[in-house]
Amino acid sequence: MRVGVDFTGALQAAGIGRYTWSLVRALIAQCPADEFTLLTPRNPAGHWQRLNAPNAKYRHLPLSERTLKRVWHRLRLPLFADLLMGGADVFYAPDFVLPPLWRAPGVITVHDVSYRLFPDSYPDSLRSYLEAVVPRNVARADLVLVDSAATQRDLIATYEVDPAKVEVLYCGVDPVFQPQDSRAARQAVRQRYGIEEPYFLSVGTIQPRKNIARIVAALRGVVENGLPHHLVHVGQPGWLYEPIFAAPREHHVSDRVHFLTGVDSDEDLATLYCGATAFVFPSLHEGFGIPVLEAMACGTPVITANVSSLPEVAGEAAILVDPTNVSAIGEALVELAANEGLRAQLVAAGRARAAEFTWQRAAEEMRAHLARVAQS
Repeated sequence: MRVGVDFTGALQAAGIGRYTWSLVRALIAQCPADEFTLLTPRNPAGHWQRLNAPNAKYRHLPLSERTLKRVWHRLRLPLFADLLMGGADVFYAPDFVLPPLWRAPGVITVHDVSYRLFPDSYPDSLRSYLEAVVPRNVARADLVLVDSAATQRDLIATYEVDPAKVEVLYCGVDPVFQPQDSRAARQAVRQRYGIEEPYFLSVGTIQPRKNIARIVAALRGVVENGLPHHLVHVGQPGWLYEPIFAAPREHHVSDRVHFLTGVDSDEDLATLYCGATAFVFPSLHEGFGIPVLEAMACGTPVITANVSSLPEVAGEAAILVDPTNVSAIGEALVELAANEGLRAQLVAAGRARAAEFTWQRAAEEMRAHLARVAQS
């Protein structure tokens, strides 16, 4: 089977980039008899070159990522992706939208519809773009994959999609995320980034939907309970982030909050997970929430939200809170900081839960979906 992949999403440093890289890498490794052509923009990032396999090749288009999006999705010019790669039996686009296709059937992944459910959490330009392109591409696609049953329900309800056309494909956890026993390694990473123990960790692009400002507000309750914990947030600025960066000063915890906008590697991120008292992720909405599983795989107890896909992903292995209730978030932080028995219970449950989600399993299911679409 000849598979084309729009690999431009791998440029992103956050969730979709990790999803694209990890799933496609696992798919190529597990399907040696299939041929993969990865379409990339001009001058792709260097880390793409590490994905080397005899059954995979790159087709670098003579356009930047920004120009490709304009040509494919705004202007809708007939620059047919399957023709550019020399033909394909099926084409996969992991980032909401399909490029124009001449003959190949198309599969897309829609990660969430939060731009419809939480429009104030998006800048007008991004929301307008997604509002325009997502329904059109959902209609074009032969199969739509989603990361969770929660997103499946949201997508069907929002766009009245035929349920038979939408399939759930769960994400996985990269093997780098696992427990670490070395205190020296944790100390070296803390020194590198200038943070202190004890700390709570949060991870995600700095934008309103991630609810970071409420985590900062909840830290005030931690301080008032006499606990010495800091909050470390790992993530790059996304959009509408000015109030988030202002929140530590507003809640008088500026000396306790640390934004790490440039963590050098997944190994460092895994070490930060392992050193945290707890991982806190009360997002207002998630299509899946990969960081929840990363923390669990590292043996870190998790606090997450009781909405969207997060209860589906976390199961009974996390503390679930109302993400709009600052007091509830703060109380969960205080409880985990003080209750060693509860931490141990969540660590064990979390590691078992994370083990259920692998990119190898996702790749097996993806291959079956692609083959079915190619043969239809």
